[in-house]
Amino acid sequence: MTNPAATEAVDHRSLSQYDMVIDVRSPAEFAEDHIPGAVNLPVLDNEERATVGTIYVQESRFLARRVGAAMVARNVARHLETALADKPASFRPLVYCWRGGQRSNSMATILAQIGWRTIVLQGGYKTYRRAAQKRLYEDDLGYRLVLLDGGTGSGKTAILNRIAQLGVQVIDLEALALHRGSLFGALLGVSQPSQKWFESSLLAALDNLDPARPVLVEAESSKIGSRTLPPSFWQAMRSAPKIELSAPLDARAEYLLRSYPGIVADRSLLEAALSRLEVYPGRKRLENWRLMADAGQFLELIREVVERHYDPSYTRSSLNDQRVKLGAVALPSLDEAAQEAAAREIVELATNTFAHA
Repeated sequence: MTNPAATEAVDHRSLSQYDMVIDVRSPAEFAEDHIPGAVNLPVLDNEERATVGTIYVQESRFLARRVGAAMVARNVARHLETALADKPASFRPLVYCWRGGQRSNSMATILAQIGWRTIVLQGGYKTYRRAAQKRLYEDDLGYRLVLLDGGTGSGKTAILNRIAQLGVQVIDLEALALHRGSLFGALLGVSQPSQKWFESSLLAALDNLDPARPVLVEAESSKIGSRTLPPSFWQAMRSAPKIELSAPLDARAEYLLRSYPGIVADRSLLEAALSRLEVYPGRKRLENWRLMADAGQFLELIREVVERHYDPSYTRSSLNDQRVKLGAVALPSLDEAAQEAAAREIVELATNTFAHA
């Protein structure tokens, strides 16, 4: 083959046929979002792309294309000597840029001339993004979700991970959003992904699951930090049955203190977290919480925040919750043994329900 072929297929099965999916856009474009599993081999880096754009606007289209071509040639040569140096004659890559134009075709033409069976994604990243939006904004989700519900600090995330270890399908939304979901959820020390990359990561997680089997998901609001659950997934969550977790208040406070060491290490993080409370607790109560922090009474502080803020909010939302309740699991504590026993009980509830559906 001496010329690259073209395709518009971006479903999981089609993409899995390629030896490598190559995103030739700049690192900044790639960081915002990309096809999951793609490798970034830019034909123009961030600075080069800006330079070519400036020449195009301020001087001429011809000069921009000539300067850009030289940059592209050097970058493709470097990729051939590094990332692509060990690829065999049977190598079959898919190449894409922003809209399937000059950047992807420049790379693809050279790869095809080498003899590799090279395919260009027609319409580029925009073709992928349209397909992703359709699945997450327009189509029915097509998966059998089961929600793991419960008050703040009841160990839902840890138990969800144990459920995964038992061989049951799960999606950890907080891991995808890089946010723990609660008041202290932003204390991970990392930025959340873009909304687009959060959605792409969610699609990638779904594509690795069997739609015929139940999928356990932690009950969340429609937003996890600053990331929003896309409509198709949120609608599936709203209509999904749930399993309720509960644990003693003191155990939950101790668990939260262990889970969020940042509130002890950095007072500014605690202040930032308290400022994000959805319902203002009142000046007197907020001042009392600050005094607790000054005195190092973090366990008492967390207990107060859960009892006075989170639990009433959870109770109010539960009153309006019309989802089917598959069962309830009460943990006597949140130690390792209790979490493991709860995970096994939840697995039995979820799998038995769908086995008899």
